[in-house]
Amino acid sequence: VQLQASGGGLVQPGGSLRLSCTVSGFQLDFPAVGWFRQVPGKEREGISCLSTWNDITWYPDSVKGRFTVSRDASKSTIFLQMDNLRPEDTAIYYCAAHLSRSSSYALCTNGPTEWGQGTQVTVSS
Repeated sequence: VQLQASGGGLVQPGGSLRLSCTVSGFQLDFPAVGWFRQVPGKEREGISCLSTWNDITWYPDSVKGRFTVSRDASKSTIFLQMDNLRPEDTAIYYCAAHLSRSSSYALCTNGPTEWGQGTQVTVSS
């Protein structure tokens, strides 16, 4: 299984970015997919997760209303739309999936079985 993230970069406060994650090497549909982020000295945290069988999403309060997780119709790409970005959103962002857990909340709070490589997002003027 491979998850390949892209789309990170430098953006000004208040700006937007869209991250993408392509999924390959897995024939079945992941029951839960999502995005995590990590800043130096802190634990990796789940910030946007999606249950693929019922389309239920979960977000922590820190990003709710600003971030949106989705995937394309082919189910091979996961997206993270980030709007109204703040300096505290600066982090390395990772896409992730779980092979068996189907709850978006459980994925974001308990972690995935599969990780993609990270992509740096920097919010600064």
